[in-house]
Amino acid sequence: MSQWPIEYIILAGSLLMIFSILASRVAGSFGVPSMLIFILIGMLCGAEGPGGIFFDNAWFSQFFGIVALSVIIFAGGLQTKLSVIRPIIWPGVVLSSAGVLITAILTGLFAFYIIKIPILEALLLGAIVSSTDAAAVFSILGRGTKGLQEKLRPLLEFESGSNDPVAFMLTAGLIQLITTPGSSPWIMIPILIKQAVIGVALGYGMGKLIVYMLRSIRFDFEALYPVLTLALILFTYGLTSTLQGSGILALYIAGILVGNSDINHKGSLIEFTDGISWLMQISMFIILGLLVFPSRLLPWMAHGAMIAAFLIFIARPVSVFAGLAFFKTPVREKLLVSWVGLRGAVAIILATMPMLAGVHSGDLIFNMVFFIVLFSVFLQGMSLPYISDFIENCPSIFRKKTPSAPES
Repeated sequence: MSQWPIEYIILAGSLLMIFSILASRVAGSFGVPSMLIFILIGMLCGAEGPGGIFFDNAWFSQFFGIVALSVIIFAGGLQTKLSVIRPIIWPGVVLSSAGVLITAILTGLFAFYIIKIPILEALLLGAIVSSTDAAAVFSILGRGTKGLQEKLRPLLEFESGSNDPVAFMLTAGLIQLITTPGSSPWIMIPILIKQAVIGVALGYGMGKLIVYMLRSIRFDFEALYPVLTLALILFTYGLTSTLQGSGILALYIAGILVGNSDINHKGSLIEFTDGISWLMQISMFIILGLLVFPSRLLPWMAHGAMIAAFLIFIARPVSVFAGLAFFKTPVREKLLVSWVGLRGAVAIILATMPMLAGVHSGDLIFNMVFFIVLFSVFLQGMSLPYISDFIENCPSIFRKKTPSAPES
């Protein structure tokens, strides 16, 4: 592809983008998640598809994916209203921390039993798929939510936006543990604490700085405000990660601070970040689709299906019910939160990290994660409207019974 004339690359890229957008519009009318369409188009254009484009650059995929996620996560925080999430902030924090940890451990132990890889590498697989995907959840919930979905939307969006940093930190910690022979598992604790503390501190500091700059600086051209914000988004991630903090956590916190402050041209800023987010999502999913070779998925489909089913039907519900056990949450709401646990691009991007770090089972983990994501988006994404209606309209087993009035 690198030897193609530049005009051919531009033409092919633009046609691919146009086709992806139009295809997602048609597929959306049948309830097919956009994300699934973008990934499948990438696979069709790949080396083993009709497109025949050979692409196996895991480094570039990870680089572009992190840039895309930086914008997507910040945009998610930008549109998060504190007044809306304040009532659900503690359940959301528990789900995005303890819930992710429970999911990672249970899924990792099951993967260890199923595919017989070393326990730390199995736990690494569990950590990679432990968080729900913000882009996938935002996309699904944006398709005419109603009833229970609308009621639970703040919790679901807050969880999906805030649990990615925990998965990032777990993945990085386990990779360091695996690639440092003789190291103790206890080294993960200071690593996780350091990433969280630096992420929160720089997220808060950069959020305040962005607000101050957007309020204080006067440009002759309004278009420069979102351009400056985009540069500050990337700077926030780069600075935080360089200092060994969680860049994703910092961006989500900074986005919330900016979104809940009075700044110049806020409306145009939100529209700009929303548009860039969609561009990044489409490009990221297509690139990740190009990266995978379907023939490498086939030998592991049965194992991948078992792990995906375990994740969806056991690990995720256990983590949700355990995490919400101390909150007054009806069973039917816990069931729906359990089902809206889509895995997506975050997991695939994280799956490139073991390959680049030289983990022995890196290729296996990547292919397994890719299949799990496809399984999750297809099953949960397409069935969500029906599951939601079923749970909401289901009889008394999902509802608290109202005591009958005593007979006179």
